[in-house]
Amino acid sequence: MAEKAQPRSEIDSPRGTVWLYGHHAVAAALGNPNRRLRRLLLTEEGEAAVAAQFPKPWPIAHERTDRARLDLLLGRDTVHQGVALLADPLAIPSMAQVLERTGPVLVLDQVSDPRNIGAILRSAAVFGACAVITQDRNAPEESGALAKAASGALERIPLLRAVNISRTLVALKAAGCWVVGLDAAGSALSGPALAQRRVALVLGSEGEGMRRLTRETCDELAGIPMIGAGSAIDSLNVSAAATVALYELARRT
Repeated sequence: MAEKAQPRSEIDSPRGTVWLYGHHAVAAALGNPNRRLRRLLLTEEGEAAVAAQFPKPWPIAHERTDRARLDLLLGRDTVHQGVALLADPLAIPSMAQVLERTGPVLVLDQVSDPRNIGAILRSAAVFGACAVITQDRNAPEESGALAKAASGALERIPLLRAVNISRTLVALKAAGCWVVGLDAAGSALSGPALAQRRVALVLGSEGEGMRRLTRETCDELAGIPMIGAGSAIDSLNVSAAATVALYELARRT
């Protein structure tokens, strides 16, 4: 007998919600009191994996399901690991609230790949950044792909959206940040040299880098020295560059 087709309400996300998936992303969301949870679907294996990371009781009851149903719900190519959580997007704090936290600020100028943004959030959590700011017009909305790449960091690091990156940089300067644009044309990025400053680190898109006005608004440009310069690979993926730069900023001596 053919499997009964799922109704469209089962497949589509209700307006204003997002499906999160993957062990780390869902476990972190379950542990975030600021995340409004709506439905939790788990295979038997997925339930065990999430429980190992975030022990029960959970703040929401779960529904047992199978991989075929999750494939239909999320897409056959989605690596959901037997876990799906329907939730509301996180509330976005104000810039003033974000700057009450310690650590550098990351500003992404037209970085549009959700997996790159997720990976940058993960590095931001590891190295103590206070927030990641993206451009509203060219950055993706919160999504399952972004959350999975962030591996739980989306629940810990605020992700803000700015209408105008240059004006945002001016506001960060007024709040006491030293704005450093990551650019190969600049001098070598030095954590010890910036140890007494609060840094707002700006990264541009992989193809175009920072836009002209963004570059001109920075206090300085700094690059990551490429030991293998001249080889076939002479640049880093933007998320890898963010990781290296954050590590350097965390180096005080």
